[in-house]
Amino acid sequence: MNIAAERKAIEEALDTYRDLLDEVSDEQFAETPEQGGWSIAEIYSHVLQSTLGASIAVERCINGTCDTSRKGLSWMGRFVLFFRRFPIKVKTPAAVASKMTISKISMEDARNLIIKCRHRIDTIAPRLAEETGIHKISHSILGMLNGKQWFKFALVHLTHHLKQINRIKNKFNTR
Repeated sequence: MNIAAERKAIEEALDTYRDLLDEVSDEQFAETPEQGGWSIAEIYSHVLQSTLGASIAVERCINGTCDTSRKGLSWMGRFVLFFRRFPIKVKTPAAVASKMTISKISMEDARNLIIKCRHRIDTIAPRLAEETGIHKISHSILGMLNGKQWFKFALVHLTHHLKQINRIKNKFNTR
Protein backbone atom coordinates (compact mmCIF):
# COMPACT_ATOMS: atom_id res chain seq x y z
CA MET A 1 0.00 0.00 0.00
CA ASN A 2 1.36 3.43 -0.84
CA ILE A 3 1.03 6.66 1.12
CA ALA A 4 -1.99 7.90 -0.87
CA ALA A 5 -3.81 4.60 -0.33
CA GLU A 6 -2.94 4.59 3.38
CA ARG A 7 -4.13 8.18 3.72
CA LYS A 8 -7.40 7.27 2.02
CA ALA A 9 -7.80 4.25 4.31
CA ILE A 10 -7.16 6.41 7.39
CA GLU A 11 -9.74 8.93 6.17
CA GLU A 12 -12.24 6.10 5.61
CA ALA A 13 -11.56 4.74 9.11
CA LEU A 14 -12.13 8.20 10.59
CA ASP A 15 -15.37 8.44 8.57
CA THR A 16 -16.44 5.12 10.06
CA TYR A 17 -15.68 6.36 13.57
CA ARG A 18 -17.77 9.47 12.86
CA ASP A 19 -20.64 7.40 11.41
CA LEU A 20 -20.62 5.00 14.37
CA LEU A 21 -21.44 7.92 16.64
CA ASP A 22 -24.84 8.14 14.92
CA GLU A 23 -25.51 4.44 15.51
CA VAL A 24 -25.25 4.32 19.29
CA SER A 25 -27.04 6.25 21.99
CA ASP A 26 -25.25 8.45 24.49
CA GLU A 27 -25.90 5.77 27.12
CA GLN A 28 -24.45 2.97 24.96
CA PHE A 29 -21.44 5.15 24.12
CA ALA A 30 -20.57 5.53 27.81
CA GLU A 31 -21.66 2.07 29.03
CA THR A 32 -18.94 -0.27 30.29
CA PRO A 33 -19.46 -3.74 28.80
CA GLU A 34 -20.84 -6.35 31.21
CA GLN A 35 -17.84 -8.61 30.59
CA GLY A 36 -15.50 -5.73 31.48
CA GLY A 37 -13.10 -3.75 29.35
CA TRP A 38 -13.43 -0.30 27.89
CA SER A 39 -16.62 1.47 26.95
CA ILE A 40 -16.94 2.76 23.40
CA ALA A 41 -16.24 6.25 24.78
CA GLU A 42 -12.97 5.03 26.31
CA ILE A 43 -11.98 3.33 23.05
CA TYR A 44 -12.56 6.58 21.18
CA SER A 45 -10.48 8.44 23.76
CA HIS A 46 -7.64 5.94 23.42
CA VAL A 47 -7.58 5.48 19.65
CA LEU A 48 -7.98 9.16 18.78
CA GLN A 49 -5.32 10.27 21.27
CA SER A 50 -3.06 7.57 19.86
CA THR A 51 -3.71 8.75 16.30
CA LEU A 52 -2.80 12.30 17.29
CA GLY A 53 0.34 10.98 19.00
CA ALA A 54 1.30 8.99 15.90
CA SER A 55 0.79 12.09 13.74
CA ILE A 56 3.15 14.03 16.02
CA ALA A 57 5.72 11.23 15.71
CA VAL A 58 5.39 11.35 11.91
CA GLU A 59 5.92 15.10 11.90
CA ARG A 60 8.96 14.86 14.18
CA CYS A 61 10.49 12.20 11.91
CA ILE A 62 9.87 14.35 8.82
CA ASN A 63 11.32 17.44 10.53
CA GLY A 64 14.30 15.50 11.87
CA THR A 65 13.58 16.62 15.44
CA CYS A 66 14.11 13.14 16.86
CA ASP A 67 16.99 10.68 16.99
CA THR A 68 18.55 8.96 14.04
CA SER A 69 18.80 5.26 14.57
CA ARG A 70 19.91 2.07 12.92
CA LYS A 71 17.56 0.18 15.21
CA GLY A 72 14.38 -1.02 13.61
CA LEU A 73 11.14 -2.80 14.24
CA SER A 74 10.68 -5.50 16.85
CA TRP A 75 9.31 -8.87 15.71
CA MET A 76 5.85 -7.61 16.74
CA GLY A 77 6.39 -4.41 14.75
CA ARG A 78 7.33 -6.39 11.65
CA PHE A 79 4.25 -8.58 12.02
CA VAL A 80 1.82 -5.71 12.69
CA LEU A 81 3.01 -3.52 9.83
CA PHE A 82 3.29 -6.39 7.34
CA PHE A 83 -0.03 -8.10 8.11
CA ARG A 84 -1.77 -4.89 9.20
CA ARG A 85 -3.16 -6.48 12.34
CA PHE A 86 -2.16 -7.43 15.85
CA PRO A 87 -1.37 -11.16 16.25
CA ILE A 88 -2.44 -11.28 19.89
CA LYS A 89 -4.53 -9.25 22.28
CA VAL A 90 -2.21 -6.45 23.35
CA LYS A 91 -2.65 -4.54 26.57
CA THR A 92 -1.55 -0.91 26.59
CA PRO A 93 1.87 -0.84 28.30
CA ALA A 94 1.92 0.90 31.69
CA ALA A 95 4.44 3.49 30.45
CA VAL A 96 2.08 4.49 27.64
CA ALA A 97 -1.04 4.36 29.81
CA SER A 98 0.56 6.76 32.30
CA LYS A 99 1.11 9.33 29.53
CA MET A 100 -2.30 8.94 27.92
CA THR A 101 -5.31 9.49 30.14
CA ILE A 102 -8.19 7.33 28.95
CA SER A 103 -11.56 8.71 29.92
CA LYS A 104 -15.20 8.40 28.98
CA ILE A 105 -15.33 11.28 26.58
CA SER A 106 -18.59 12.71 25.30
CA MET A 107 -19.82 12.11 21.76
CA GLU A 108 -19.15 15.78 21.01
CA ASP A 109 -15.57 15.43 22.26
CA ALA A 110 -15.20 12.36 20.04
CA ARG A 111 -16.44 14.31 17.01
CA ASN A 112 -14.00 17.11 17.77
CA LEU A 113 -11.09 14.67 18.15
CA ILE A 114 -11.98 13.08 14.81
CA ILE A 115 -11.86 16.53 13.18
CA LYS A 116 -8.50 17.20 14.86
CA CYS A 117 -7.10 13.84 13.70
CA ARG A 118 -8.31 14.45 10.15
CA HIS A 119 -6.64 17.88 10.13
CA ARG A 120 -3.35 16.39 11.37
CA ILE A 121 -3.47 13.64 8.72
CA ASP A 122 -4.22 16.23 6.02
CA THR A 123 -1.23 18.27 7.21
CA ILE A 124 1.37 15.48 7.44
CA ALA A 125 0.41 13.11 4.61
CA PRO A 126 1.64 15.39 1.80
CA ARG A 127 4.97 15.76 3.59
CA LEU A 128 5.64 12.01 3.92
CA ALA A 129 7.54 12.06 0.62
CA GLU A 130 10.18 14.16 2.46
CA GLU A 131 10.62 11.45 5.11
CA THR A 132 14.06 9.86 4.86
CA GLY A 133 13.53 6.90 7.18
CA ILE A 134 16.59 7.63 9.31
CA HIS A 135 14.82 9.60 12.03
CA LYS A 136 12.91 7.28 14.32
CA ILE A 137 10.87 7.32 17.49
CA SER A 138 10.42 4.33 19.76
CA HIS A 139 7.05 2.63 20.03
CA SER A 140 6.62 0.68 23.26
CA ILE A 141 5.77 -2.60 21.48
CA LEU A 142 6.71 -2.21 17.82
CA GLY A 143 10.28 -0.92 18.18
CA MET A 144 11.87 2.05 16.42
CA LEU A 145 9.51 3.47 13.79
CA ASN A 146 10.22 6.03 11.10
CA GLY A 147 7.57 8.48 9.91
CA LYS A 148 6.06 6.23 7.24
CA GLN A 149 5.85 3.37 9.73
CA TRP A 150 4.12 5.60 12.29
CA PHE A 151 1.63 6.61 9.60
CA LYS A 152 0.93 2.95 8.78
CA PHE A 153 0.63 2.16 12.49
CA ALA A 154 -2.07 4.83 12.83
CA LEU A 155 -4.11 3.02 10.18
CA VAL A 156 -3.60 -0.44 11.72
CA HIS A 157 -4.51 0.87 15.17
CA LEU A 158 -7.65 2.66 13.96
CA THR A 159 -8.79 -0.49 12.16
CA HIS A 160 -8.02 -2.71 15.16
CA HIS A 161 -10.24 -0.69 17.48
CA LEU A 162 -13.09 -0.50 14.93
CA LYS A 163 -13.36 -4.28 15.30
CA GLN A 164 -13.48 -3.91 19.07
CA ILE A 165 -16.23 -1.28 18.86
CA ASN A 166 -18.26 -3.45 16.49
CA ARG A 167 -18.07 -6.37 18.95
CA ILE A 168 -19.41 -4.13 21.72
CA LYS A 169 -22.07 -2.62 19.45
CA ASN A 170 -23.24 -6.09 18.38
CA LYS A 171 -23.72 -7.05 22.01
CA PHE A 172 -26.09 -4.08 22.37
CA ASN A 173 -28.08 -5.39 19.42
CA THR A 174 -28.46 -8.88 20.93
CA ARG A 175 -30.04 -7.67 24.15
